Amino acid sequence: MEKGIKNTLEMTVTEDKTAEVMKSGTLKVLATPAMIALIEETAWKSVQSELEEGQGTVGTNLNVDHVAPTPLGMKVKCETELTEVDGRKLKFNVKVYDECGLIGSGTHERFVISSEKFQAKANAKNG
Repeated sequence: MEKGIKNTLEMTVTEDKTAEVMKSGTLKVLATPAMIALIEETAWKSVQSELEEGQGTVGTNLNVDHVAPTPLGMKVKCETELTEVDGRKLKFNVKVYDECGLIGSGTHERFVISSEKFQAKANAKNG
């Protein structure tokens, strides 16, 4: 896999994505956890076609600033760029915009895994 892979996804701020509903605050604005979910989705989808059958990626690190509020009904766009490939570790630069400008930016790291082995490891915790 080569660095430079880019992706963009968009969503609209709906009631279920607000801080009030997601319990990250009390306001009807885009919740930080919803922004983070969009960042992770944009990143993993950008590299999925580059992986071998049975592989996936999992998020391992986020360093993101959420710098401006976004109200209900407004569109949000996330842009990711793969900036580093170190074995199975992938590092992305991320930027998130609403219709008025930048609302979030930072870095996100993901790790390439065998989906079956990873799920089995998680399931083993149940005994």
